[in-house]
Amino acid sequence: MNKTEKPCDPTRWVATLTWAGWACASLGGMTQVWAQTPVPEIYTCIDANGRKLTSDRKISECWDREQKILNPSGTVKAVVKPPLSAQAQQTLADKMHAEQQARARLLEAKRRDQALLQRYPHAALHQSARTQALAQLQQSQHASTLQLLDLRNEHLKLQDEMAFYASNPAQAPLPLRQKLDAVTQAMAAATKELAAKDAELTRINTRFDEELQRLQPLWDMAAAAKPTPTPR
Repeated sequence: MNKTEKPCDPTRWVATLTWAGWACASLGGMTQVWAQTPVPEIYTCIDANGRKLTSDRKISECWDREQKILNPSGTVKAVVKPPLSAQAQQTLADKMHAEQQARARLLEAKRRDQALLQRYPHAALHQSARTQALAQLQQSQHASTLQLLDLRNEHLKLQDEMAFYASNPAQAPLPLRQKLDAVTQAMAAATKELAAKDAELTRINTRFDEELQRLQPLWDMAAAAKPTPTPR
């Protein structure tokens, strides 16, 4: 015979659902608590005596050396560097200052190169400027050379006149002696001026040579950057 099935008890279902909801809520709360629980940090280092030390906080015995922070799995999470000494701090500051100066010099060099390229966009213009600068100085140099030759000729004539008083130069007329002294001083000044112009001539050539060394790669890059004309 078949047993008669009893109808479902509503209170039993309500109780079951209530217990399940409470269990889920409790489990969710515990999960949230676990998620908020901080993972403990593990510090480790080798002290001055070669001992390996481990702690859940910074290790005082290793204040002057590197300390590692480990994950619970044993992998390295971070590295704590020791504080720098005054000398090390100064060395680091000097290094940073030197690097900053090097960057500033590099930027300044780039700025000067760009200005130079704008002034001389091609080699012909740069050569023309060199020729013009040298021509002005060479003209002045030529005039100084002629002046020095005239002074030397005059100096020779005066010396010939002084030869008559070679035995006793003090007997030479005062105007003659004064003129000879003046010409001698003028020759010295003209010689010094001519030497200065020679040095200036060398300086100008050196400047244009240095500019040419800087400009040549800039001209090459500018030429390479120009689009190739499309053949028709």
